[in-house]
Amino acid sequence: MISLHPQKEFVFPIIAEGINPDVFQDKNRGEIEELEIWEGNKQKKLGELFKVKETGTEPQQEDIAIVIYGDLSRVRRIGAWMKGGEITINGNVGMHLGEEMEGGKITVHGSVGGWAGSMMKGGIIEIHGNASHYLGAAYRGSSQGMNGGRIIVHGNVGYEAGAYMRKGLMKIYGSVGQFAGFRMHNGTIYIQKDCEGRVGACMKNGKIVVAGFLESVLPTFTIESIRKKVKIGEDDVAEGPFYRFLGDLTENGNGKLYVLKEENPHLSTYERLL
Repeated sequence: MISLHPQKEFVFPIIAEGINPDVFQDKNRGEIEELEIWEGNKQKKLGELFKVKETGTEPQQEDIAIVIYGDLSRVRRIGAWMKGGEITINGNVGMHLGEEMEGGKITVHGSVGGWAGSMMKGGIIEIHGNASHYLGAAYRGSSQGMNGGRIIVHGNVGYEAGAYMRKGLMKIYGSVGQFAGFRMHNGTIYIQKDCEGRVGACMKNGKIVVAGFLESVLPTFTIESIRKKVKIGEDDVAEGPFYRFLGDLTENGNGKLYVLKEENPHLSTYERLL
Protein backbone atom coordinates (compact mmCIF):
# COMPACT_ATOMS: atom_id res chain seq x y z
CA MET A 1 0.00 0.00 0.00
CA ILE A 2 1.18 3.50 -0.83
CA SER A 3 0.07 6.43 1.34
CA LEU A 4 0.37 10.08 0.34
CA HIS A 5 0.32 13.12 2.64
CA PRO A 6 0.43 16.70 1.27
CA GLN A 7 3.65 18.49 2.21
CA LYS A 8 1.84 21.84 2.42
CA GLU A 9 -1.47 23.61 1.86
CA PHE A 10 -1.95 23.90 -1.88
CA VAL A 11 -2.67 27.35 -3.32
CA PHE A 12 -2.43 26.62 -7.06
CA PRO A 13 -4.20 23.80 -8.95
CA ILE A 14 -2.35 20.49 -8.88
CA ILE A 15 -2.68 18.32 -12.01
CA ALA A 16 -2.12 14.81 -10.74
CA GLU A 17 -3.19 12.14 -13.23
CA GLY A 18 0.00 10.35 -12.22
CA ILE A 19 -1.63 9.44 -8.88
CA ASN A 20 -2.96 6.23 -10.32
CA PRO A 21 -2.48 2.53 -9.43
CA ASP A 22 -1.51 1.78 -13.03
CA VAL A 23 1.26 4.38 -12.92
CA PHE A 24 2.49 3.23 -9.50
CA GLN A 25 2.67 -0.39 -10.71
CA ASP A 26 6.16 -1.93 -10.34
CA LYS A 27 7.63 1.28 -8.92
CA ASN A 28 9.36 1.64 -5.56
CA ARG A 29 8.95 4.66 -3.32
CA GLY A 30 11.89 6.51 -4.87
CA GLU A 31 10.53 6.06 -8.37
CA ILE A 32 7.07 7.21 -7.27
CA GLU A 33 8.58 10.35 -5.72
CA GLU A 34 10.20 11.15 -9.09
CA LEU A 35 6.92 11.10 -11.01
CA GLU A 36 6.08 14.38 -12.73
CA ILE A 37 3.23 16.51 -11.42
CA TRP A 38 2.13 20.07 -12.18
CA GLU A 39 1.61 22.83 -9.61
CA GLY A 40 0.04 25.69 -11.49
CA ASN A 41 2.30 26.25 -14.50
CA LYS A 42 5.38 24.72 -12.88
CA GLN A 43 6.40 21.09 -13.23
CA LYS A 44 7.32 19.43 -9.96
CA LYS A 45 8.10 15.94 -8.71
CA LEU A 46 5.48 14.07 -6.73
CA GLY A 47 7.82 13.84 -3.75
CA GLU A 48 8.08 17.63 -3.59
CA LEU A 49 4.35 17.98 -2.99
CA PHE A 50 3.48 14.74 -1.18
CA LYS A 51 5.18 12.68 1.47
CA VAL A 52 5.21 9.12 0.14
CA LYS A 53 5.09 6.09 2.44
CA GLU A 54 5.16 2.46 1.40
CA THR A 55 3.91 -0.38 3.57
CA GLY A 56 3.76 -4.11 2.94
CA THR A 57 5.35 -6.10 0.15
CA GLU A 58 5.44 -5.15 -3.50
CA PRO A 59 1.82 -5.38 -4.68
CA GLN A 60 0.46 -7.15 -7.72
CA GLN A 61 -1.69 -5.27 -10.24
CA GLU A 62 -5.01 -6.28 -8.70
CA ASP A 63 -3.85 -5.45 -5.17
CA ILE A 64 -2.43 -1.96 -5.67
CA ALA A 65 -3.89 0.44 -3.12
CA ILE A 66 -3.23 4.16 -2.73
CA VAL A 67 -4.44 6.00 0.36
CA ILE A 68 -4.33 9.80 0.42
CA TYR A 69 -4.85 12.04 3.46
CA GLY A 70 -5.59 15.75 3.73
CA ASP A 71 -7.32 18.54 1.84
CA LEU A 72 -7.01 17.81 -1.88
CA SER A 73 -9.65 20.27 -3.06
CA ARG A 74 -7.11 21.86 -5.47
CA VAL A 75 -5.81 18.50 -6.74
CA ARG A 76 -7.29 17.41 -10.07
CA ARG A 77 -7.43 14.26 -12.21
CA ILE A 78 -6.58 11.74 -9.49
CA GLY A 79 -7.32 8.28 -10.88
CA ALA A 80 -7.89 9.50 -14.43
CA TRP A 81 -7.88 6.62 -16.94
CA MET A 82 -7.18 4.04 -14.21
CA LYS A 83 -7.82 0.41 -15.12
CA GLY A 84 -7.40 -1.38 -11.80
CA GLY A 85 -6.40 -1.14 -8.17
CA GLU A 86 -7.92 1.09 -5.52
CA ILE A 87 -7.64 4.69 -4.36
CA THR A 88 -8.98 5.89 -1.00
CA ILE A 89 -9.10 9.63 -0.30
CA ASN A 90 -9.60 10.86 3.27
CA GLY A 91 -10.61 14.46 2.66
CA ASN A 92 -12.08 16.65 -0.05
CA VAL A 93 -10.75 16.35 -3.60
CA GLY A 94 -10.81 18.50 -6.72
CA MET A 95 -12.14 18.26 -10.27
CA HIS A 96 -12.00 15.42 -12.80
CA LEU A 97 -11.64 12.61 -10.26
CA GLY A 98 -11.59 9.28 -12.08
CA GLU A 99 -12.30 10.74 -15.50
CA GLU A 100 -12.41 8.10 -18.23
CA MET A 101 -11.55 5.38 -15.69
CA GLU A 102 -12.01 1.81 -16.91
CA GLY A 103 -11.72 -0.27 -13.75
CA GLY A 104 -10.80 -0.38 -10.09
CA LYS A 105 -12.40 1.59 -7.29
CA ILE A 106 -12.10 5.12 -5.91
CA THR A 107 -13.54 5.87 -2.46
CA VAL A 108 -13.76 9.42 -1.14
CA HIS A 109 -14.46 10.21 2.52
CA GLY A 110 -15.25 13.83 1.74
CA SER A 111 -16.68 15.93 -1.07
CA VAL A 112 -15.66 16.08 -4.72
CA GLY A 113 -15.32 18.85 -7.32
CA GLY A 114 -16.91 18.98 -10.77
CA TRP A 115 -16.72 16.41 -13.57
CA ALA A 116 -16.12 13.43 -11.25
CA GLY A 117 -16.32 10.21 -13.25
CA SER A 118 -16.73 12.14 -16.50
CA MET A 119 -16.85 9.75 -19.46
CA MET A 120 -15.94 6.78 -17.25
CA LYS A 121 -16.17 3.34 -18.85
CA GLY A 122 -15.97 1.00 -15.85
CA GLY A 123 -15.05 0.64 -12.21
CA ILE A 124 -16.64 2.18 -9.12
CA ILE A 125 -16.54 5.66 -7.62
CA GLU A 126 -18.09 6.00 -4.15
CA ILE A 127 -18.35 9.46 -2.58
CA HIS A 128 -19.35 9.77 1.08
CA GLY A 129 -19.85 13.53 0.84
CA ASN A 130 -21.25 15.81 -1.88
CA ALA A 131 -20.37 15.99 -5.58
CA SER A 132 -20.38 19.17 -7.62
CA HIS A 133 -21.74 19.69 -11.15
CA TYR A 134 -21.43 17.39 -14.19
CA LEU A 135 -21.09 14.11 -12.32
CA GLY A 136 -20.43 11.37 -14.89
CA ALA A 137 -21.09 13.85 -17.70
CA ALA A 138 -19.44 14.40 -21.08
CA TYR A 139 -16.76 16.98 -21.74
CA ARG A 140 -17.92 20.18 -23.41
CA GLY A 141 -18.28 19.49 -27.12
CA SER A 142 -18.57 15.71 -26.66
CA SER A 143 -21.69 13.54 -26.87
CA GLN A 144 -20.25 10.61 -24.89
CA GLY A 145 -20.90 10.73 -21.16
CA MET A 146 -20.61 7.93 -18.62
CA ASN A 147 -20.37 4.66 -20.57
CA GLY A 148 -20.18 2.03 -17.83
CA GLY A 149 -19.35 1.40 -14.21
CA ARG A 150 -21.04 2.72 -11.07
CA ILE A 151 -21.06 6.04 -9.26
CA ILE A 152 -22.49 6.17 -5.72
CA VAL A 153 -22.91 9.48 -3.91
CA HIS A 154 -24.13 9.58 -0.30
CA GLY A 155 -24.61 13.37 -0.30
CA ASN A 156 -25.96 15.95 -2.73
CA VAL A 157 -25.05 16.54 -6.39
CA GLY A 158 -25.07 19.67 -8.57
CA TYR A 159 -26.36 20.30 -12.09
CA GLU A 160 -26.32 17.97 -15.11
CA ALA A 161 -25.59 14.72 -13.31
CA GLY A 162 -25.38 11.96 -15.91
CA ALA A 163 -25.52 14.30 -18.90
CA TYR A 164 -25.06 12.34 -22.16
CA MET A 165 -24.96 9.10 -20.12
CA ARG A 166 -24.67 5.99 -22.33
CA LYS A 167 -24.43 3.12 -19.86
CA GLY A 168 -23.88 2.33 -16.19
CA LEU A 169 -25.53 3.06 -12.85
CA MET A 170 -25.57 6.27 -10.84
CA LYS A 171 -27.06 6.17 -7.32
CA ILE A 172 -27.46 9.45 -5.44
CA TYR A 173 -28.75 9.33 -1.87
CA GLY A 174 -29.05 13.09 -1.49
CA SER A 175 -30.67 15.83 -3.57
CA VAL A 176 -29.78 16.78 -7.15
CA GLY A 177 -29.75 20.02 -9.16
CA GLN A 178 -31.34 20.78 -12.51
CA PHE A 179 -30.95 18.86 -15.77
CA ALA A 180 -30.22 15.43 -14.27
CA GLY A 181 -29.92 12.99 -17.17
CA PHE A 182 -29.67 15.72 -19.79
CA ARG A 183 -29.46 14.13 -23.28
CA MET A 184 -29.18 10.70 -21.62
CA HIS A 185 -29.00 7.75 -24.05
CA ASN A 186 -29.05 4.79 -21.67
CA GLY A 187 -28.16 3.62 -18.17
CA THR A 188 -29.87 4.27 -14.83
CA ILE A 189 -29.90 7.26 -12.47
CA TYR A 190 -31.48 6.83 -9.02
CA ILE A 191 -32.13 9.92 -6.88
CA GLN A 192 -33.33 9.18 -3.36
CA LYS A 193 -34.17 12.71 -2.25
CA ASP A 194 -35.39 15.89 -3.93
CA CYS A 195 -34.61 16.89 -7.48
CA GLU A 196 -34.81 20.25 -9.22
CA GLY A 197 -36.55 20.65 -12.57
CA ARG A 198 -35.79 19.74 -16.19
CA VAL A 199 -35.02 16.12 -15.35
CA GLY A 200 -34.38 14.03 -18.46
CA ALA A 201 -34.39 16.98 -20.84
CA CYS A 202 -33.73 15.74 -24.39
CA MET A 203 -33.17 12.17 -23.20
CA LYS A 204 -33.29 9.40 -25.82
CA ASN A 205 -33.44 6.34 -23.59
CA GLY A 206 -32.48 5.07 -20.17
CA LYS A 207 -34.09 5.24 -16.75
CA ILE A 208 -34.30 8.00 -14.14
CA VAL A 209 -35.90 7.29 -10.76
CA VAL A 210 -36.79 10.14 -8.39
CA ALA A 211 -37.82 8.93 -4.94
CA GLY A 212 -38.11 12.43 -3.46
CA PHE A 213 -39.85 15.65 -4.43
CA LEU A 214 -39.64 16.73 -8.07
CA GLU A 215 -40.49 20.35 -8.86
CA SER A 216 -42.08 19.57 -12.20
CA VAL A 217 -42.09 17.17 -15.14
CA LEU A 218 -41.23 18.62 -18.53
CA PRO A 219 -44.28 19.05 -20.81
CA THR A 220 -42.47 16.97 -23.43
CA PHE A 221 -42.97 13.86 -21.27
CA THR A 222 -46.21 11.88 -21.25
CA ILE A 223 -47.55 9.75 -18.41
CA GLU A 224 -47.78 6.07 -19.32
CA SER A 225 -48.69 4.16 -16.14
CA ILE A 226 -48.31 3.81 -12.38
CA ARG A 227 -45.87 1.11 -11.26
CA LYS A 228 -45.72 -0.59 -7.87
CA LYS A 229 -41.92 -0.78 -7.86
CA VAL A 230 -38.90 -0.09 -10.04
CA LYS A 231 -35.75 -2.13 -10.57
CA ILE A 232 -32.62 -0.05 -9.95
CA GLY A 233 -29.74 -2.50 -10.23
CA GLU A 234 -29.21 -6.23 -10.40
CA ASP A 235 -30.48 -6.85 -6.87
CA ASP A 236 -31.99 -3.48 -5.96
CA VAL A 237 -35.65 -2.53 -6.17
CA ALA A 238 -37.31 0.79 -5.19
CA GLU A 239 -40.79 0.37 -3.73
CA GLY A 240 -43.51 2.65 -5.11
CA PRO A 241 -46.01 3.37 -6.37
CA PHE A 242 -44.25 5.47 -9.03
CA TYR A 243 -45.66 7.58 -11.83
CA ARG A 244 -44.00 6.45 -15.05
CA PHE A 245 -43.44 9.06 -17.75
CA LEU A 246 -42.00 8.54 -21.24
CA GLY A 247 -39.90 11.05 -23.20
CA ASP A 248 -38.34 13.28 -24.24
CA LEU A 249 -40.88 13.48 -27.08
CA THR A 250 -39.01 16.36 -28.75
CA GLU A 251 -36.21 13.85 -29.40
CA ASN A 252 -38.54 10.95 -30.22
CA GLY A 253 -37.16 9.53 -27.02
CA ASN A 254 -38.19 6.41 -25.16
CA GLY A 255 -36.66 7.30 -21.82
CA LYS A 256 -38.39 6.28 -18.59
CA LEU A 257 -38.85 8.77 -15.78
CA TYR A 258 -40.20 7.33 -12.52
CA VAL A 259 -41.44 9.72 -9.83
CA LEU A 260 -42.59 8.53 -6.39
CA LYS A 261 -46.28 9.23 -6.04
CA GLU A 262 -46.30 9.70 -2.26
CA GLU A 263 -43.77 12.56 -2.36
CA ASN A 264 -45.40 14.35 -5.29
CA PRO A 265 -49.14 14.90 -4.75
CA HIS A 266 -49.01 17.89 -7.14
CA LEU A 267 -48.55 15.40 -10.00
CA SER A 268 -51.86 13.65 -9.30
CA THR A 269 -53.51 15.67 -12.08
CA TYR A 270 -51.69 13.44 -14.57
CA GLU A 271 -53.77 10.46 -13.42
CA ARG A 272 -56.78 11.66 -15.38
CA LEU A 273 -54.75 11.04 -18.56
CA LEU A 274 -54.33 7.34 -17.86
